Amino acid sequence: MTRAGPAGESPRPGLVPRGMVRIEGGTFLMGSDSHYAEEAPAHRVSVDSFWIDVHPVTNRQFKRFVRDTGHVTFAERKPDPKDYPGAKPEMIYAGSLTFTPPDHPVDTRIFGQWWSFLRGADWRHPYGPGSHIHGLDDHPVVHVAYSDVLAYAQWAGKDLPTEAEWEFAARGGLEGAEFAWGDELTPEGRHMANTWQGHFPNENTMDDGFARTSPVGHYPANGYGLHDMIGNVWEWTADWYTDCHTADPAKPCCIPHNPRGGRIEDSLDPTMPEIRIPRKVLKGGSHLCTPQYCRRYRPAARHAEAVDTSTSHLGFRCVRRSER
Repeated sequence: MTRAGPAGESPRPGLVPRGMVRIEGGTFLMGSDSHYAEEAPAHRVSVDSFWIDVHPVTNRQFKRFVRDTGHVTFAERKPDPKDYPGAKPEMIYAGSLTFTPPDHPVDTRIFGQWWSFLRGADWRHPYGPGSHIHGLDDHPVVHVAYSDVLAYAQWAGKDLPTEAEWEFAARGGLEGAEFAWGDELTPEGRHMANTWQGHFPNENTMDDGFARTSPVGHYPANGYGLHDMIGNVWEWTADWYTDCHTADPAKPCCIPHNPRGGRIEDSLDPTMPEIRIPRKVLKGGSHLCTPQYCRRYRPAARHAEAVDTSTSHLGFRCVRRSER
């Protein structure tokens, strides 16, 4: 049995959990009909009140968890060949997907030209062997698979947000706004999140000051006082992925309350029928998002990620649910 860590005190009436913000429940317009197909249809959803971390879990916080529990992340363990039928034996090794920018323009339809499954890449070595997290204590932890974030949440006495909770929090009270801060990506030229500038994926001009992750809290908070809900790192949610939202916007009388996404069997990747690894919903976009390639730096945006996958641009934050 694991014990709650330093950030894991149970909330009591009148006590604000450390590093969290209380989001009062309500009804909001979830999704979008204006961008990627998986974000549609836009529909009204209601959620109960909850607490959510002010920022993504950092390397400092994750180090404390690992020290307390001895947890070994998915990326640090050699995969079981039975889970990957057809994979060559020489490809079965501990590692993680890592952004490796090419030195020349490439066809952006072939993402393998900037992603590499690097042996030895993990949360302690975010760019592969020889790299480290010294000086990155306040950056989001990355290279964490779904089992890792669940283990952390249990240790901290928390949970992972549903997609609806996450999106409600990310909007910061701005109904229907394009971004977490309004309708302009860079109002008056100001960067509001860590995203990509330049020609993706070979040239990052770093107009926002960062080539990869940035310290949490570097950019302005949204209307609820939350940092890094957009950009920096993608964030895991608790919901199984579906190709589109299942709610019917034509039935305003039937607003989903605390929806929990699709079914696990519907989350399987139809393009890989031989590998039955379920997928969860990711939210928020990352430092690799750009108008040129991936416009998912918006609250409504969503993406599928297999539960056995970790990457150099994927992290998480936690929630607590309680009665008033």
